[in-house]
Amino acid sequence: MAANINLNIVNIAECALIAARGIFMRKKFEALFVAIALLGVMAMPSRADEPLASGTAFAVTDDGWLLTNAHVVKKCTRVEVKGVGISEVPKLDEINDLAALRVVPKTPIKALDFRKKPIRLGEDIVALGFPLNGLLSESIKVTTGNVNALAGIANDTRYIQISTPIQPGNSGGPIVDKDGLLLGITTATLAKEVADKIDITAQNVNFAIRSSVAELFLQSQGISYQSHETSVQTPQLSTADLAEKISPSVFPVICYGSPTEVVEVAKPEANTSLPTPEIVKPSLIDANGYDAVGFDYQTIKNVPYYSCKSACANDGQCMAFTYNTHYSMCFLKNDVMAMVRNGDAASAYSSAKSSQVIFSTFTIYRDMDFPGGDYLKLSRATYQTCLFTCVKDNSCRAFAYVRRKNECWLKSQLGTARSVPGVEFGMK
Repeated sequence: MAANINLNIVNIAECALIAARGIFMRKKFEALFVAIALLGVMAMPSRADEPLASGTAFAVTDDGWLLTNAHVVKKCTRVEVKGVGISEVPKLDEINDLAALRVVPKTPIKALDFRKKPIRLGEDIVALGFPLNGLLSESIKVTTGNVNALAGIANDTRYIQISTPIQPGNSGGPIVDKDGLLLGITTATLAKEVADKIDITAQNVNFAIRSSVAELFLQSQGISYQSHETSVQTPQLSTADLAEKISPSVFPVICYGSPTEVVEVAKPEANTSLPTPEIVKPSLIDANGYDAVGFDYQTIKNVPYYSCKSACANDGQCMAFTYNTHYSMCFLKNDVMAMVRNGDAASAYSSAKSSQVIFSTFTIYRDMDFPGGDYLKLSRATYQTCLFTCVKDNSCRAFAYVRRKNECWLKSQLGTARSVPGVEFGMK
């Protein structure tokens, strides 16, 4: 006799991650906001300290560090990596939806290697995870597909678009190439509300965070990991061989906690006069370690960080600022388009721009170059032009911007690093 199964699957359409502006398909929409639905949470019936949801994690070190999505574990009071142990308090990067879990395994676990080679459009990939935990079998699930696009919604270069079928519970699972090397982390799919608005069912449009974004997160947390270069001499593995190779590194994650309490709100008494709506002034959202890319309208020299932030907060046209910690310089910006990683920078942007700002996978290095691989030179270019040209060009792996000459050099490959004063180097 079949067991009765009562599942309360999370409404995926309510979990919006990214919004993109634009007119799409139908004239009746002046602007369509495209949402991405988070996939990690397979909700379960629960009482206090019972399973609330499940997701997937995979090993990045042999001694117990695992990687998953932040949305899988951020609301848990206890996180169990099934078959391994209870996790310590997760390290979270909610901006990039990543979480590092630390467990103490009884025996060493096999870590996955990160791939050094850039991701190619159309290449074959394999996704592993534990979707629909409690409904399907408890064993790991393997699906195949391709890289459909090298960016996500609104050209967000933190993501790749993939065709591997994924379900709630897949979030946090690895996306690997045919050599078994990590390309990305399963994260999201298009929300149902998009299909409802455009009267089109978008089929199999899914997204994964690039492994390069995860590398930066692990570096920021001081967690070691292994990367590996593919070899043309080694034959690619079949899907069955990949499943056998990767499965020991992938684990189901169970989130424990207390269910959300339902709070009844008293209905207000009838009032014939409407209150004056409160005007909420946009606040500044801190992004330390990032450079805000936008249009500089004022530069303030030899000031501390708090003076820079105060100058922006008190100026109505300031949408963002970047403070260079090396030179103690403040750059106020009347627009902001993207945030790029920069170890010399501390920045913030207006909450009014929060839906438009893209967090790029680029990392910027001051006074450094990796000579070689130049395939395109842009003369009389701005730093912003150099950056966004590289973002849009799939062949571009990095750029070097020479400030005093206003020259931009796009690179398809990198040589050996060297110190070059006056050069801003950006690498995907």
